[in-house]
Amino acid sequence: MRTGFSFVQVGNRVPVTKRRPKRLRSGGLVCGTALAVFFGLGQPVEAQADGCWPVTSGSRVSLMSDAADPDVFLWDSRQRLIDYAAGQWGDARAIFAHTVLARPGTSAVVVSCESGVAHPRYQSGTQDAIGVRIMSGPYRGRSGWVLSSDVHPLRGSSRDSSVVGTPRN
Repeated sequence: MRTGFSFVQVGNRVPVTKRRPKRLRSGGLVCGTALAVFFGLGQPVEAQADGCWPVTSGSRVSLMSDAADPDVFLWDSRQRLIDYAAGQWGDARAIFAHTVLARPGTSAVVVSCESGVAHPRYQSGTQDAIGVRIMSGPYRGRSGWVLSSDVHPLRGSSRDSSVVGTPRN
């Protein structure tokens, strides 16, 4: 069976390849990578980071909605969160099948942020979809998606610290 490589024994050293694999010979991988970098594959990283400030990946946050209803829906997918924010849900069963209800003050760690992707139906402007991992309460260890309006940075939280001075529940 041919693998596309031929080996040459050089003294006591490990065999080295005499030619490159087929996929690298044509330059297609290099060309494809260069095109992807050139066209940016969507938004530049800087633009995404600016829109999600002050929370970044690794930030410790507290989850809380508005004062009238402070519980937060933790969605199982980003697209379902975006659809819900846009008012595209038919019944409550569909909502509860894809969410858990996090109590106000639940601590979480930001895993990712998609800037400006949620367009709330009854508000002007856009919101970010924030991917979080729950760190306290009955849903500890669970991951999901919340709106940026439900995320509040904890004091002393930074991406590189072990969050000194923040309460652990």
